[in-house]
Amino acid sequence: MESLITVAALIALGYIFGRIAETRHYQSIQVREQAFLGLPTTSSKKSMSNLGPISHAHLVQGNVVISVDYFKRFLATLRNIFGGTLQAYETLLDRARREAVLRLKESCPDADQIINLRLETSSISKGDNERIGSVEVLAYGTAIYLQDKTIQDTTR
Repeated sequence: MESLITVAALIALGYIFGRIAETRHYQSIQVREQAFLGLPTTSSKKSMSNLGPISHAHLVQGNVVISVDYFKRFLATLRNIFGGTLQAYETLLDRARREAVLRLKESCPDADQIINLRLETSSISKGDNERIGSVEVLAYGTAIYLQDKTIQDTTR
């Protein structure tokens, strides 16, 4: 009986602290996304509009690794038994992707545009039974800098 209570307590703690951490992370993401609304980003290989002469361009990247909490792992185990979508992992991946893109944008705040944005996602296994321990997301693209900033300001 004690082991059942211990498991239930760990699951409850995982839920409470995992929810708090996730909520704080989402709040941080939303604030930082607002700060970078003026930096257009596209997955296209060409710029979104004819901005004028380009001064230079270079590869930029943002990377994040986010751990899976015990509650999400518990829910995923139940879903694997009974079937269905793993909604517990969907929010984890959403936060990781958005964070990676934000870190990419933070690495080039003076860029006029980011083109050819790509996202790579991988899982980091934990233990002998290859459980997912963390999720890694790499965002990379090409930062474009214009020669004449006045051209860029009039096109936005």
